[in-house]
Amino acid sequence: MSSLKTKKQIGFDRHWQGTLSDYVTAIAWSPDGKILAASSAAGEVVLYQGTGTFQTTPLQAVDGHSVDCLAFSHDGQLLAAGGQTGQVSIWRMQSDLPALIATVNNSSTWVDRLAWSPTQNLLAFSLGKYVQVWDANLGDVAATLNFNTSSVLDLTWHPDGQRLSVSGYQGVKIWTAADWDDDPYLLTISSASMAIAWSPDGKYIASGNLDRTITVLEWDNPHPWVIRGFPGKIHQLAWSDVLTKAGASLLASASAEGIIVWEKQEDESLGWEGRVLEGHEGTVQSIHFQPDVLLLASAAADGWVCLWHKAKQLAQVLNGAPNGFSCLAWQPKGQQLAAGGQNGEVLVWSKVRRGQGFGQR
Repeated sequence: MSSLKTKKQIGFDRHWQGTLSDYVTAIAWSPDGKILAASSAAGEVVLYQGTGTFQTTPLQAVDGHSVDCLAFSHDGQLLAAGGQTGQVSIWRMQSDLPALIATVNNSSTWVDRLAWSPTQNLLAFSLGKYVQVWDANLGDVAATLNFNTSSVLDLTWHPDGQRLSVSGYQGVKIWTAADWDDDPYLLTISSASMAIAWSPDGKYIASGNLDRTITVLEWDNPHPWVIRGFPGKIHQLAWSDVLTKAGASLLASASAEGIIVWEKQEDESLGWEGRVLEGHEGTVQSIHFQPDVLLLASAAADGWVCLWHKAKQLAQVLNGAPNGFSCLAWQPKGQQLAAGGQNGEVLVWSKVRRGQGFGQR
């Protein structure tokens, strides 16, 4: 990619770089933005914290078994990790040294999805065709949910923390936390739902599907929109915090090396209109909007992190993982952006203000 020039006054410069021993599988910021957690395909879990050079705190050593998912609880007090061993580990964040407080063992099943409720200390994680919900206050499993038709492909909580959404073959099931035994709501998908995401206001849920479609359901409307014409299955979805004139968030979707940003039209009959963001030459691995801003970040196997101004125009290209990026995450206040590389690179860029154009960093 050739050097890029822009007149924008805000950009991102590399702040710090570290290295794990293998492919970076997941990264996550604590809610206060002071701690960055990272995991690898070799099994390590590491914390980075500080304002200048990050202090490194190993939580779990290399054991040859991949750790595939990481998440902090809504209050930042707990960190959960799951992976190839079927074990979910939970640490309590303490000022001196984080302490391992619980281990949930399910040795026969790979845990590749987990998520904390955004309002309470309930942790949901995948176990083949099942999802377990672990209550941190009780220190025990609160519910075991049967998806039934396939292995769980994705899971996420509604922003109010009262509903848990789980996707897989033939649709999305939505359980209510107030009564786990109640039958879930079913959003039917003709193929399989690969990725799901709620809009920040909880009004819409989007499903990226195996048959190269996106289904968008307005929660109070039983008739979903179905968007077609993608080059491959939809494997990444991201909503913006900022609303458009139509009163809806922007929805970004990734399929192969392509990104399409969808905007709801004020005329209900027109549905959602898309625009293509062209720039990546490798499979897009992760997409996220900067908090409170319409700046979209995308990380891909081509070794580039692209920043898209107003989710329209390529504004900056970041690099540092020559063999490709695997994941990225915005600091909650949007002041820093972290990304993981396929060779173990962990990079952090900080927002800077300058008086002239900028290019690659």
